[in-house]
Order: sequence, then C-alpha cells, then structure tokens
Amino acid sequence: MPLFAMASARERETEGAEFRLLCSVRTPRDVFFAKELDALSRTQVEIVHTRESPPGSSRPPGRLTREAVAAATFPAAIGPRVYVCGPTPFVETVAQWLVKLGHDAVRIRTERFGGGS
Repeated sequence: MPLFAMASARERETEGAEFRLLCSVRTPRDVFFAKELDALSRTQVEIVHTRESPPGSSRPPGRLTREAVAAATFPAAIGPRVYVCGPTPFVETVAQWLVKLGHDAVRIRTERFGGGS
C-alpha cells in the first residue's frame, strides 16, 4: 500500500496536519500492513470491505461509495490535499467524486497501477 508510508511517516511527526487513510479491499485478509495500521494512534484509518467484512463489523460488505468518501475525507472547504491510489478505473472514479464534492482538482494527487483504462 503506497499510502501506508505516508501514514507511517505522519505518525512519527510531533506536529503537522491531520491525516486520514481510507482503504478499499475485498476481504480482511487483503489488508496490507493490517497490524501496523491498527497500531497507528494519530491517523484515522477506515477500511471498506467489498466482498467480506470482518466478524463483528457493523458495515456490510460493498463497494466504496461517494457518500463513504465524503464521510471519510476532510471537507473540501478546508482545502486538503487528497491522494488516491489504485487501479485506473478506481482512481478516476474516486477523483471525479472528490471534484463533485467540491475538492480542487489541483489538490488531488493520483497514482495508478495495474490494468484498466
């Protein structure tokens, strides 16, 4: 998970901006750095499971939605920098949602991997 390095570095800082991490994975077994993410105390981590939720989860499995992105990210009004990483179709969809939510496209950074167009 490329963004884990950013969350980990932010965790070690004594001052600085707040940091939130939203991950979308198929199952609990697909969470990279799961133990390390659990250990983060200064970073809000939210994981959306698309096919299988962990036992005791209050959220049923399902795809990430624009509403979930809105709830998990900082409000556009404060002008956060937002990073989106994933397969091209996912990145394009989430970046479009962020713009529709009022985020400045210049402050949205993207990284794509894998196939897709």
